[in-house]
Amino acid sequence: MHSMRNPEPVHIGLVAGDPLRMEGLSSVFEALPGEARSPFLPIFGSMDELLSVSTLGYMVLDLHSVSNGLGTLEAIRRARQDLRLIVIGPESNDELVIDSIVAGARAYLDLTAGPEVVRKAIQEVTTGSIWAPRRLLSRLIDRLLKIPEGSQDLAHPHLTDRERQVLELILLARSNREIARQLGIEERTVKAHVGRLMRKTGAENRIGLSMRALSHAMVQGAGPEERRRGERRGAAEQSDD
Repeated sequence: MHSMRNPEPVHIGLVAGDPLRMEGLSSVFEALPGEARSPFLPIFGSMDELLSVSTLGYMVLDLHSVSNGLGTLEAIRRARQDLRLIVIGPESNDELVIDSIVAGARAYLDLTAGPEVVRKAIQEVTTGSIWAPRRLLSRLIDRLLKIPEGSQDLAHPHLTDRERQVLELILLARSNREIARQLGIEERTVKAHVGRLMRKTGAENRIGLSMRALSHAMVQGAGPEERRRGERRGAAEQSDD
């Protein structure tokens, strides 16, 4: 019973060049009132040091602490494809937000984000969702759904138009019922499409499906390589399979 109330914390690396910013990020992991402890455990260190920590599943990266922002994101993704990134960067730069997510970030926060917003973004990412400004969601999906012609190998499985529509709505965190209502089809038909999408991608659930769609460029766009989505809204929920 005790272990159910206090599960093992999720290890999250912190990379920030400014000591004040690092101090602010550290406050994200303080236990909230009523909590026995924070569900997240911060690990401090340089980027190279953190990349060598095999148990690390997530990293909060301040773009101001690295010299080549997008290049660094892609280098991290090549070194540790399993690592989920929460990026903090300049505000009012929509292209950088989109490019960061396409390059591998699971969340993008600007420098004005307070501890509670950062905490919520981390929670979204650890549940398999994407966090990015809502106003950019449509542009981001448009880019992700631009599939190059002739890309029908294992990395780019062929999708029917309807499967692509269903996948887009999964990336928008819609449930099967919501997808059925929006597309004007039966819910059982949506489940059948989801099942086919999983078989085509080898995914075991909706979270895996959306992650594979992005990481394997099934829904890639013209940009560095993959991904997406703070005000908020995520992509992919494991329920309603």
